[in-house]
Amino acid sequence: MNHYTLKDIRPGMEESFEVTITEEMLDAFTFMSGDIYPMHLDGRYAKENGYKDRIVYGMCTASLYSTLAGVYLPGERCLLRECNVRWSLPVYIGDRLFVHGKVTEIDERFRSIVIKAEIKNQDGKKVSHARIVAGIQEGK
Repeated sequence: MNHYTLKDIRPGMEESFEVTITEEMLDAFTFMSGDIYPMHLDGRYAKENGYKDRIVYGMCTASLYSTLAGVYLPGERCLLRECNVRWSLPVYIGDRLFVHGKVTEIDERFRSIVIKAEIKNQDGKKVSHARIVAGIQEGK
């Protein structure tokens, strides 16, 4: 976990990480959210509707933007204020996702930063992008 303070942050700073989506992650999100839409649970249903298999919840993949802000940029002192996400491609179990964020703005008055972020799959195709506003708490 990173420990950036507002004074440490500069426009252009970048952080990245990668994760492979597992069936356990999908099952945990199903349990937590209560969303039982068959597109996420039934491979046959998903295939009948034009997908190669059951698709991972968009909000499950969007939670990786929370990880980006809360663990990597800025990390420990983060208080997520806003996350606007747009999805462009489905994600499947077994996909390897590359999450990347870059600081584009700093607002010292409100102790916050804006991060332009995106998630790409193992084929280098963008599956989503986001604009994140992260507050940065003062350190102790």
